[in-house]
Amino acid sequence: MSSLDNILYRVTKPARYTGGEWNSILKDWGKTGIRIALAYPDLYEIGMSNIALPILYKIINSQPDFLAERVYAPWIDMEAAMRAADIPLFSLESRHPIKDFDVIGFSLGYELTYTNVLNMLHLAQIPPLSSERNESHPIVIAGGSCVLNPEPMSDFIDFFVVGDGEEVLLELLDYFRDWKGKKATKKELLHQVAAIPGIYVPSLYHAEYHPDGTLKSFSPTTAQTSPIIRRQIVSILPPPVTAPVVPYIEIIHDRGAIEIQRGCSRGCRFCQAGSIYRPLRERPQEEIIEAAGKIIASCGYNEISLVSLNTSDYPDIDKLVFSLSNRFPDLTLSLPSLRIDSPSIKLVDSLPSHHKPGLTFAPEAGSERLRRIINKGIHEEDILNTAAAAFERGWTGLKLYFMLGLPCETTEDVEGIVHIIGKIRQLSRSQGRTPQLRISLSTFVPKPHTPFQWAAQESEEQLNPKHELLKRELHQKGVRLSWQDPKLSLLEAVLSRGDRRIGKAIYYAWQSGCTFDAWDERFNYDIWLRAFNESGIDPHFYAQRERSLDEILPWNHIDIGLTTDFLKREYQRALNSQETTDCHHGPCNACGLERQQILCQRKHQHPG
Repeated sequence: MSSLDNILYRVTKPARYTGGEWNSILKDWGKTGIRIALAYPDLYEIGMSNIALPILYKIINSQPDFLAERVYAPWIDMEAAMRAADIPLFSLESRHPIKDFDVIGFSLGYELTYTNVLNMLHLAQIPPLSSERNESHPIVIAGGSCVLNPEPMSDFIDFFVVGDGEEVLLELLDYFRDWKGKKATKKELLHQVAAIPGIYVPSLYHAEYHPDGTLKSFSPTTAQTSPIIRRQIVSILPPPVTAPVVPYIEIIHDRGAIEIQRGCSRGCRFCQAGSIYRPLRERPQEEIIEAAGKIIASCGYNEISLVSLNTSDYPDIDKLVFSLSNRFPDLTLSLPSLRIDSPSIKLVDSLPSHHKPGLTFAPEAGSERLRRIINKGIHEEDILNTAAAAFERGWTGLKLYFMLGLPCETTEDVEGIVHIIGKIRQLSRSQGRTPQLRISLSTFVPKPHTPFQWAAQESEEQLNPKHELLKRELHQKGVRLSWQDPKLSLLEAVLSRGDRRIGKAIYYAWQSGCTFDAWDERFNYDIWLRAFNESGIDPHFYAQRERSLDEILPWNHIDIGLTTDFLKREYQRALNSQETTDCHHGPCNACGLERQQILCQRKHQHPG
């Protein structure tokens, strides 16, 4: 593609588009029967930091008759140059146009990338609307955390993979083989894959609505199609990828990564990841240590991140860190998602002295009462003891995450944030240090499949006084405050809890120029308001309306394993300020994914 070389010198970070990285896999295009493009709808630097795509990349390329190549969303300068030169979107490995692939698989991990999906398809010269695509176009599929409510993107995706992709992928590849071998139609393929557990084909379902806009019914259009799509769950984590593609440029997480466990049993009621990645599955320490050695050898990384939703909860995490530090003395370990407690500080302090990472913790709420409501399980004493332990060991900087607009939140809860920050500053000063505290405020977004899925999101008018209070009271030396635009959070809530009617607004917004909506310099709220208006959609209906517990929700046909009764029970406990204990260390909470089921599966797969 010589025309590509003529434009690369004119764009920022051209290495985003050149491919040829260490450990990338380039197969013979002419000798490989089925070609799959793995697409991430954001910049290269962000997509290359995703830990799910390398797993799929490895599995697909291990099949001799398949190839998988990568594609990311080009930045606006590259997009303009490509359109001017009539260069369609292409893969990194072979630079083949994406439209020449048999399947395009999008990873959807954040709702504000939805317009990028449409833009990438259009840039690839593929109609974004699935109804306008024919037999000459690739099958367009999607997976990832966002597809646990697939409805807003149902106009654009041929089918969704719900749950752990590793559980479904090999069976799906067999269907692709059969489809290509028999030269079957796309319609025939969609009817066949709909029989695979965890595959959702939106064109095979029909929605009806009440006059008030709520969902009346949602049902399959054929007798052979299941009314419920069950999330697929791997009982045992697959082997970690030990030879991932190594980028030529710095990416967001520019280091090796090992998933040490998947899932979380803490049960924070606002946290979608804690719901949709249940149950907790842990990787053996020996496998982690072996994987670290292979990553160092195959990639040259001197830093590895131990990835988990809650790294502190990994059994004997201190022993794992000690073993890795002893085995690889020059290795820097990154420990994200640490719990707020003194053991976490001691754990970080045990790392080799040549690198001490910054400390980031998430109290989430400013008062004991509100932390009970969200089931955070953290007391003020825990927060202060953690800060004291950090200051005693020489840290002067902490980053703290809080949420605003949580259900049942009052002004006193917001003032509690000021109270806690004041006490932390006092602790630091008592040690003779000047604290550097970064306070990050995010707006609560009610998410599907959580106990708060029925709750209303606060409006900008309700949130602004809280922002003003914190800006005024925390205007202090050594304290830096940042917050998310409430308009952005409103859009996220609409796309998160929307039904398939939202697709019209997404399409209009994209046609009007919206892409990279999560980026401050690209977000255009006025265009989105016009998109909602033109589509006959009231965004407040989706975001700021408290929903009845009896209402049919747009994602009710997606069964993640947690029962509706459990989620309702947790919502009621939240309203009553009652905590629920962590089932990993206590009695079963009867969520629907009882631990015994997983233990039985492990025993079945590994007798003895």
